[in-house]
Amino acid sequence: MTRMVQCVKLGKEAEGLERPVYPGELGQKIWDHVSQEAWQLWLKHQTILINENRLSPVDPKSRAILVKEMENFFFGDGGALPEEFSPNPDK
Repeated sequence: MTRMVQCVKLGKEAEGLERPVYPGELGQKIWDHVSQEAWQLWLKHQTILINENRLSPVDPKSRAILVKEMENFFFGDGGALPEEFSPNPDK
Protein backbone atom coordinates (compact mmCIF):
# COMPACT_ATOMS: atom_id res chain seq x y z
CA MET A 1 0.00 0.00 0.00
CA THR A 2 1.31 3.42 -0.96
CA ARG A 3 1.85 5.92 1.83
CA MET A 4 0.35 9.32 1.06
CA VAL A 5 1.44 12.65 2.56
CA GLN A 6 0.24 16.23 2.33
CA CYS A 7 3.36 17.51 0.56
CA VAL A 8 4.54 20.93 1.77
CA LYS A 9 6.52 21.53 -1.43
CA LEU A 10 3.81 20.61 -3.92
CA GLY A 11 0.87 21.79 -1.83
CA LYS A 12 -1.12 18.64 -2.49
CA GLU A 13 -1.53 15.06 -1.36
CA ALA A 14 1.07 12.90 -3.06
CA GLU A 15 2.89 9.60 -2.73
CA GLY A 16 5.18 9.64 0.30
CA LEU A 17 8.78 8.54 0.48
CA GLU A 18 9.40 4.80 0.56
CA ARG A 19 11.88 5.08 3.44
CA PRO A 20 13.40 7.81 5.61
CA VAL A 21 15.99 9.74 3.61
CA TYR A 22 17.58 11.89 6.30
CA PRO A 23 18.30 11.34 10.01
CA GLY A 24 17.07 13.17 13.07
CA GLU A 25 14.29 15.67 13.60
CA LEU A 26 14.62 17.16 10.11
CA GLY A 27 14.49 13.67 8.64
CA GLN A 28 11.25 12.95 10.50
CA LYS A 29 9.77 16.22 9.29
CA ILE A 30 10.72 15.32 5.71
CA TRP A 31 9.28 11.81 6.12
CA ASP A 32 6.00 13.24 7.41
CA HIS A 33 5.57 16.13 4.93
CA VAL A 34 7.57 15.57 1.72
CA SER A 35 6.51 13.49 -1.27
CA GLN A 36 8.68 11.35 -3.52
CA GLU A 37 8.22 13.88 -6.33
CA ALA A 38 9.33 16.77 -4.13
CA TRP A 39 12.35 14.78 -2.90
CA GLN A 40 13.41 14.25 -6.52
CA LEU A 41 13.12 18.02 -7.07
CA TRP A 42 15.38 18.53 -4.05
CA LEU A 43 17.99 16.09 -5.37
CA LYS A 44 18.19 18.04 -8.64
CA HIS A 45 18.35 21.35 -6.74
CA GLN A 46 21.03 19.98 -4.40
CA THR A 47 23.14 18.84 -7.37
CA ILE A 48 23.02 22.35 -8.80
CA LEU A 49 24.02 23.82 -5.42
CA ILE A 50 26.91 21.39 -5.05
CA ASN A 51 28.21 22.03 -8.55
CA GLU A 52 27.72 25.79 -8.72
CA ASN A 53 29.05 26.46 -5.21
CA ARG A 54 31.74 23.78 -5.42
CA LEU A 55 30.51 22.11 -2.25
CA SER A 56 31.79 18.79 -1.00
CA PRO A 57 29.24 16.53 0.73
CA VAL A 58 32.04 15.17 2.97
CA ASP A 59 33.03 18.65 4.21
CA PRO A 60 31.16 19.61 7.43
CA LYS A 61 30.79 23.25 6.33
CA SER A 62 29.37 22.20 2.97
CA ARG A 63 26.98 19.75 4.67
CA ALA A 64 25.77 22.52 6.98
CA ILE A 65 25.06 24.71 3.96
CA LEU A 66 23.16 21.89 2.26
CA VAL A 67 21.09 21.16 5.38
CA LYS A 68 20.16 24.84 5.66
CA GLU A 69 19.25 24.91 1.96
CA MET A 70 17.21 21.71 2.31
CA GLU A 71 15.22 23.17 5.21
CA ASN A 72 14.63 26.32 3.18
CA PHE A 73 13.71 24.34 0.05
CA PHE A 74 10.97 22.40 1.82
CA PHE A 75 9.91 24.53 4.77
CA GLY A 76 11.09 28.06 3.95
CA ASP A 77 10.83 30.26 0.88
CA GLY A 78 11.64 27.42 -1.50
CA GLY A 79 15.35 27.94 -1.96
CA ALA A 80 17.05 29.93 -4.64
CA LEU A 81 19.51 28.88 -7.28
CA PRO A 82 22.95 30.48 -7.29
CA GLU A 83 22.98 33.81 -9.16
CA GLU A 84 25.54 32.52 -11.66
CA PHE A 85 23.48 29.43 -12.53
CA SER A 86 22.31 29.10 -16.11
CA PRO A 87 20.35 26.01 -17.13
CA ASN A 88 21.70 26.56 -20.66
CA PRO A 89 25.48 27.00 -20.22
CA ASP A 90 25.95 27.83 -23.92
CA LYS A 91 23.93 31.02 -23.56
